[in-house]
Amino acid sequence: MENIEKKLSSLGYYALSSQLDDIIAIATKNQLSPRQLIEHVTKLETEERARRSLERRSARSRIGRFKPMIDFDWAWPKKIDREAVESALRLEFLDGPRNIILVAPQGLGKTMIARNICHQAVLKGHSALFVSAAQCLLDLSSQDSARGLERRLKHYCQPSVLCLDEIGYLSYDNRNADLLFQLISRRYENKSLILTTNLKFGDWPTVFPNAACTTALIDRAVHRSEIIVIEGDSYRLREAEEGKLARRAKLRRNSDAHAGSEKRTST
Repeated sequence: MENIEKKLSSLGYYALSSQLDDIIAIATKNQLSPRQLIEHVTKLETEERARRSLERRSARSRIGRFKPMIDFDWAWPKKIDREAVESALRLEFLDGPRNIILVAPQGLGKTMIARNICHQAVLKGHSALFVSAAQCLLDLSSQDSARGLERRLKHYCQPSVLCLDEIGYLSYDNRNADLLFQLISRRYENKSLILTTNLKFGDWPTVFPNAACTTALIDRAVHRSEIIVIEGDSYRLREAEEGKLARRAKLRRNSDAHAGSEKRTST
């Protein structure tokens, strides 16, 4: 049996190899016909391959830990197009394909939304990759040969959904601007792109101050894109204030309890 299990595993029948004893027991107990047995094994293999495929896509997506959208406070931003966000979460932009651009100051949940969109893409069977713009450009610019650069560009062009997070937090030189333009151009009208940025498009030249391709880069990025602008105050600042108030209240309760205990002891 051990030899059979190894051979089944080498052939890619992972469910059958790992559950062989149980399958034989079920077939014997229920007196399954050959057709019923094949249907049962096919169902198990299909489920196992779907599970393994999801695990692979999840690992390759590099989404990391994130808060689910159920925790998103829609009432907090002063401005947000909820319908557009929910449309993106339903992956309707992949029909185009089109791009999603999330424009918001720090702490308003644009990265959280982007991660959730990527996660939904993975769950629906698409490939996705989440990476910060800084990491992506550092990777591309560190390639010391044309062949190496081409290989990394193909890596970033391969996923059905590519998310470049936090464009605008750092300034880049002309080479980085050219690399980003190459990447966006290769995916242009071919595969979807998600961008998050804290800058309005009019301020993008400050990110690429000397680059001649900035206008063309913006044009390629925004064409056939759903631009979602979020305005308001930072969630993180609110959470910090709430945490500070909670700690003060806890200290006050502890202090009152300690004072009450000392009073009872003295009495």
